[in-house]
Amino acid sequence: MKHSHVLGGLVLASLASLYGCAGQRSEAALEQASTDFQKVKEDANVLRAAPRDVIRAGESLARADRLSSYWGSGQDVQHYAYLSQRYSAIAREHSNQVLNEERAAKLELERQRLQLALRESKLLSVQQQGKWLEEQIMAMATTQTDRGLVMTLGDVLFDTGEAELKNSANRVVLKIVQFLQLNPKRVVRIEGYTDSTGGKQENLKLSRDRAQSVADVLVDLGIDEKRIQVEGYGDEYPVDVNASERGRAQNRRVEIVFSDEKGQLGAAR
Repeated sequence: MKHSHVLGGLVLASLASLYGCAGQRSEAALEQASTDFQKVKEDANVLRAAPRDVIRAGESLARADRLSSYWGSGQDVQHYAYLSQRYSAIAREHSNQVLNEERAAKLELERQRLQLALRESKLLSVQQQGKWLEEQIMAMATTQTDRGLVMTLGDVLFDTGEAELKNSANRVVLKIVQFLQLNPKRVVRIEGYTDSTGGKQENLKLSRDRAQSVADVLVDLGIDEKRIQVEGYGDEYPVDVNASERGRAQNRRVEIVFSDEKGQLGAAR
């Protein structure tokens, strides 16, 4: 009998020890699950992004808490505490994923906004440049006629009796090219004129050759030849008398007639 009581005591002690260890493990699991749940519950981003997972974590924690008051339910407590921890972790992961997606979306919107701003800046720059060039062209174009806005290139841009443009004409011609590039619908008519010195046919050929020389430079610099008309009028249509050197110099010229913004040129002479 004495041995039986001793053996029974040992068994009870062992069971108590086992239950004690199990109880400690379940209590630790319950405490960790509670800590994890408290963190996700207080995180506004998690609540917004993963409310269902937070609810499941809370339900599992509550069930583990209820079971912890029953003798011998340690494994169940650990099971539901584990479920609560997993739901808390899933809620956190889901929240991070949503936040990352939102950040990526914001970055993409910002990238698009910057690209739009850059395009608008470039467009504004082009428009400002175009306005400046137009003002330059207007300043150099001395006459508004029925044929259109007229810019005159004087005789000093050519050697006497020659049709090839001097280098001193490059700056003016480049402005014309830039203006036409920024105004792709505009066209020009280039008209050549001479004084009355020399024969009619000679003057007619020289006037046309000089006009063509200007047109060739425009084409070489990228202007479509379809946007350019060339005319030579020789000694016709003088702007001053040919009796003086000053008058003859005024008559030796190339006139560039610009169309309107829609590409409509006035009638030729």
